[in-house]
Amino acid sequence: MVENRPFPAPTAGGRNSVEVRMNTTVRYSATVPVGINPLGRKGMVSTPHYLASQAGLDALRRGGTAVDAAIAASAVLSVVYPHMCGLGGDSFWLIYDAAHGELKALNASGRAAASACPEFYEARGFKAVPARGYLAVNTVPGAVSGWDEAFRLSRESMGSPLSWAELLDAARGYAEDGFAVGHSLAHWLAVDTSGQGAGRGLHQFPAFLEVFCKENGRPYAEGEILRQPDLAQSLARLAQNGADEFYHGGIARAIADSMMLHSGLLTVGDLADHHADWAEPLRVPYRDLTACSAPPNSQGMAALEILNICNNIDLAALGEGSADYYQALAEATRLAFQDRDRWLSDPAHTDIPLDRLLSPEYGREQAARISLEKSAGPLPPLSPGGDTVWLGVVDAAGNAVSMLQSIYHEFGSGMVAVGTGILLQNRGCAFSLDPAHVNRLEPGKRTMHTLTPAMLLKDGKPRLVCGSMGGEGQPQTLAALTTRIVDFGLAPQDAVNAPRWLLGRSWGAPDNDLKLEGRIPESVAEDLRRRGQPVLMVEDYTEIMGHAGAILCDEDGLLQGAADPRGDGQAVAL
Repeated sequence: MVENRPFPAPTAGGRNSVEVRMNTTVRYSATVPVGINPLGRKGMVSTPHYLASQAGLDALRRGGTAVDAAIAASAVLSVVYPHMCGLGGDSFWLIYDAAHGELKALNASGRAAASACPEFYEARGFKAVPARGYLAVNTVPGAVSGWDEAFRLSRESMGSPLSWAELLDAARGYAEDGFAVGHSLAHWLAVDTSGQGAGRGLHQFPAFLEVFCKENGRPYAEGEILRQPDLAQSLARLAQNGADEFYHGGIARAIADSMMLHSGLLTVGDLADHHADWAEPLRVPYRDLTACSAPPNSQGMAALEILNICNNIDLAALGEGSADYYQALAEATRLAFQDRDRWLSDPAHTDIPLDRLLSPEYGREQAARISLEKSAGPLPPLSPGGDTVWLGVVDAAGNAVSMLQSIYHEFGSGMVAVGTGILLQNRGCAFSLDPAHVNRLEPGKRTMHTLTPAMLLKDGKPRLVCGSMGGEGQPQTLAALTTRIVDFGLAPQDAVNAPRWLLGRSWGAPDNDLKLEGRIPESVAEDLRRRGQPVLMVEDYTEIMGHAGAILCDEDGLLQGAADPRGDGQAVAL
């Protein structure tokens, strides 16, 4: 019988009330942290692509708010990172309004079409919602409605001087004039047009081929110039007519016509009925901070449950990067994911006991279930997750944004609405056709979402703005960033660079092993195997761990940012 060695509990006056500051002795970066962590006092932007970061910074230079910068950056990402996000996807936001001292959550995810139901798919011989093609498009794209609602807040509450059209200008320019294809986009274009494996034949779809492949059928490679004139025209129409163009105007009709042509589900009525929703963020204490994320249908509940469990463990006593550290986080993740998979869906269609799941009492109960010496066993099989982008912005007034935008699997459904250049998401393939499943497909329902924006507050104000793409990995990467910055004092870039782990699925693969980046010592990996962890060593730096970012705000107004070397990102400062 294996002894259940308890984790050390936090002690009063110790790490339970930790001061967040830079640690100058623990370092994963190859250079001095302040040399790669930009420092600023007038604003900070972090995104997974340098062009998007620069567009956000330009918005700040012109007097825009953090929200303005986020919209400008998000729009550019929709052009230069089409494998991960776009106008045809969804978004979730956390927005801190400094003037009113309020943190708001914005849910810009779309609902299922009025005709979407299990019977529709079963009648066509499907046992699950397909991941590619027009039948994968069964939810309304919500991202543009998120830009619209956020912009209203920026103008009405934050006093933005910028126009809606100005925020889309950089994105339209990159779509019309072209941009140099980066490493991540080139890689996933090659993979998804290879024909090797399920969902890897996107070159078979004529509209996709026309946009993302050259005349000889070869996908665009790194460094080649990709132009998207139809997308540029769609952005121009949005700039002129506002978000109504997407849900009530010509773009809505083009999407619906494309769906009708291919016997799809979305109609002009579905698009016209869509609206984004403001909500109260979820919150749990973590040390002397308050950790916040988006409520369901986001998986923010899982991210906060992990931190709620770890709040009862003195991680500092375990040692950063030790086998005990990884064991603690992996086991906390197992417990949180079990609750997520049991409960997470659209709260308008099911009751989710969030008060209990995120209570201090439940956190203590879950922590007591964790063994330091033995894994609790594998997670149940899960379907592959999806792709996403995270971006964060803080402005000189103290407004802050943590935002994720996604089209689910890389390139979403693979379907481009004719004449628009807009890739449509396949978020609805996360629905189950099992009538007993908590996330069963129903008309007008939002599916469970992996998107997990995060923000940690100190005395009600943003202290750490952070997030990551990466499906299953998002709550785990948030735990990694939070614990390494808060418990161990790592600089943001060190925390982002540090070796990461992933328990469960990564996008495009249903594996449920414990993936460890190769920089984690073999002795640690072997120790974890001894404890029953299904360890799989992967590359030293790999995209399957997601593209993370962070902005640390000190009490004197100094901002310190970080972007992930696993992507094409950049953190930039004013």
